[in-house]
Amino acid sequence: MLKQDEVLEEFYEDKKIIQNTKLYRFTSDSILLSRFARAKHGDNVADFCSGSGVVGFHFACLNKNISSLTLFEMQESLADMSRRTAELNGFQCKVENMRLQDIGREYDDKFSLILCNPPYERGGFENEVYERAVCRKEITLTLPEIVEAAFRKLKFGGRFALLQRADRSAELLYLLKKRGLEPKRMQFVSGAYGAKPYLVMVEAVKGGREGVDVLPDIINKK
Repeated sequence: MLKQDEVLEEFYEDKKIIQNTKLYRFTSDSILLSRFARAKHGDNVADFCSGSGVVGFHFACLNKNISSLTLFEMQESLADMSRRTAELNGFQCKVENMRLQDIGREYDDKFSLILCNPPYERGGFENEVYERAVCRKEITLTLPEIVEAAFRKLKFGGRFALLQRADRSAELLYLLKKRGLEPKRMQFVSGAYGAKPYLVMVEAVKGGREGVDVLPDIINKK
């Protein structure tokens, strides 16, 4: 089940996820997103920029009433780990190894909920390992491209829940509203009481009415 440099890590009760110690590994941000997003009975769920699958898998563990889960990940090595994690835990899901920009029309208007823990930072990868850098920086995928992909693949009334750096909040809200994804819930994350938020979580609705519920900040002591 495990390949070179891979380990098993617990992420929910008795569930384990495959991680590669040399590649990008999930952080607490992923768990925050899976808890922030709200499920509805029968949801068809997609996890964009899924990495090793932790957001989608953790969300599925928390919400047994969803109908389907599809993971979209560009890097073949991470998509492969997701498939093996699904097999290990008995998760019923589909893993698509492709760029978000290349998702086919068969997925248009398909999902009622899309989750996304995207690259947060702009700029190149410099001396960083490329496979890790593309998970953190907008090298192969930009925020406008993520918003566009979500709009196309969501059903009308579908929800899009994602994370972003707190200092990019204005940009995120502008892009969502511009594309017809109306922000409805918003929550900032700080590392300590009284500290400046470093992260924002937003849930937007395709074709939703104006009006956003700003929730109390979360304190995430890493």
